[in-house]
Amino acid sequence: MSPPSAASRASDASAATIASVVDAVADAMPWARTALAELVAFRSVADPARLPVADCEAAADWVANALRATGFDEVALLDTPDGTRSVYGFLPGPPDSPTVLLYAHYDVQPPLDEAAWHSPPFELTERADGRWYGRGTADCKGGVLMHLLALRALRATTGVPVNVKVIVEGSEEQATGGLERYAKDHPELLRADTVVIADTGNVRAGLPTVVASLRGAVLARIEVRTLRGDLHSGQFGGAAPDALAALIRALASLHDESGATVIDGLPNTGQWNGSPYDEEAFRHDAQVLDDVSLIGAGEISDRLWARPSVTVMGIDCPAVNGATPAVQARARAMVCLRIPAGTTAGTAGELLTAHLRSHVPWGARVAVEVVGHGQPFTADTGTAAHAAMARAMETAYDGERLRVAGLGGSIPLCSALAELYPQAEILLTGLGEPEARVHAVNESVDPGELRRMAAAEALFLLFSAEGVRGGEAQLEATVVRTASARATPKASEPTALGCSGNASRVETAPST
Repeated sequence: MSPPSAASRASDASAATIASVVDAVADAMPWARTALAELVAFRSVADPARLPVADCEAAADWVANALRATGFDEVALLDTPDGTRSVYGFLPGPPDSPTVLLYAHYDVQPPLDEAAWHSPPFELTERADGRWYGRGTADCKGGVLMHLLALRALRATTGVPVNVKVIVEGSEEQATGGLERYAKDHPELLRADTVVIADTGNVRAGLPTVVASLRGAVLARIEVRTLRGDLHSGQFGGAAPDALAALIRALASLHDESGATVIDGLPNTGQWNGSPYDEEAFRHDAQVLDDVSLIGAGEISDRLWARPSVTVMGIDCPAVNGATPAVQARARAMVCLRIPAGTTAGTAGELLTAHLRSHVPWGARVAVEVVGHGQPFTADTGTAAHAAMARAMETAYDGERLRVAGLGGSIPLCSALAELYPQAEILLTGLGEPEARVHAVNESVDPGELRRMAAAEALFLLFSAEGVRGGEAQLEATVVRTASARATPKASEPTALGCSGNASRVETAPST
C-alpha cells in the first residue's frame, strides 16, 4: 500500500491534529534540555588558534547521531573547503511532497571572559529566571534543537509530511565561507522549495517574528608599522612615530562626531520600511548605561538594519598590566563592517581598505587584509511560505500577530542559497531574542521560546504540505493554547537519553 499523498495528509489536519503536535513538542522538552546540555558541552569554536579542533569534530558527530536518532537514514559529514565540517541529513516524505531545508550551525563564538560568566559557559545551567545559560544555547545550538524537536513531534503524531533536508554548519561564526563554496560545488545538495534558517530571533520573547533583512559583513585586519623596534618613550617620545597612536587615529576616522559610521564612498543614509524599534526598548535591550548617548542619527531601525556600522573587534597592543613606557613600533586591529542590502561585501571591503589606508597618519606603513565576508540578504515576505509561517507562529504563540523585522547581523549562507536557488522561499527565524545576549557573556535561551518556536516549525511543515491552499478555511483561525499553558521542564525532571555512536565522514556530496 502506497503512503498517502502530501495533499491528502494536509487535508486531514484539524485543530485536534495541531494540538497533538504542539503537545508532542512540550512532552519532548525534558529530552531537549538534556540534548542541548550535551551539545553545549562541546567547546566548538571553529578557530584552531583558540580551541582544539577535536571539540568541533565531536560536535559534528553528535549532530549526525542526533539526526540518525530522529529517523534520518541518509546522514553525512561534509568536509568543506575551509577545513571544517558541516552535517547533512535527508528524510524523505510522501512522494509528491515539497522539500524543506532546515539550517542551523553548531560552531559558536568564543566565550570571551570566562570569569565574567555567572556559570561555566560550556555547561548548560538553569538559573532562577528559568533561562538556560551556556555558549550556543541561542546561537545556534538551540537552533539545532529547535529543528530536532519539531521533527520528533511530527514523527510522534502525524508523521513528517514533507521531504526534509537538514544542514548544520561548522564555521558560520568565522565567516570563512566553507559551506557556501561546498554548496556551489554541489548545487543539487541543498536544493529545496523552502529554506528555514534558524539563526535569528524574535524582536522580544513572546512576540513571533520573521526577519526580512540581514546586513552583510566584512572582517578586516589592519596592521600599522612605524619603527624597526619599540623605543624608550623618554628618549625618543615626541618625535618618533607611535604605531599604536597611528592605528587609533585611523580607527577613529571610521566614525563621525555623532558616532555614525563614515567610510569614504559608502552610503549611510538608508531607511528601514518594516517594524520600528522603540529607542527606550533598544536602550533596555542593549543595556546602555544611564546618561550615555546612543550613536548615529535617525530611527533606531535605520541605524541597525538599513545603514552600515563598524566595530573594532580587538587590538593587539601591550596589556595595561606589565606595560612599559615605550613608543610602539607595531600595532594591529580587527575590524567588523556590517553593510545593508544594496552594497556587496566585495565593494564594501575595497572601500574599507582604501579608507583605512588613506587615514593612517605620518606616512606609517599599513597593511589591510580582508579575512572574511558575507553578503547582505533581503527576503521576500509576500510568499506562500511566509503565509504558512505566519499562521504557524500565530498558532504556537496563542494568536499573537507576526512581526517583520530586520537583523543587523549576517548569515553568509543566505545569499549563497538565494543565488543557487532563486525560486526557493527563504525564511529567517530562531531563538536569539534580545535577552539571549548572543555573542556576549552569559548567553542564554528561554526554554519557552524554544518550545514555541519548535511547535511553530512543526506546524509550518504541516501547513507547507498543503501548499497554503488545501484546508485553508479549516486551519486559518486555529489557535492552540494547550501546550502554551504547560510548564517548561526543571532540572529535576526526568530526561531522555542523548545521542551516541559514530557517523561516517564523506568528502563528496551524498545523493539528494
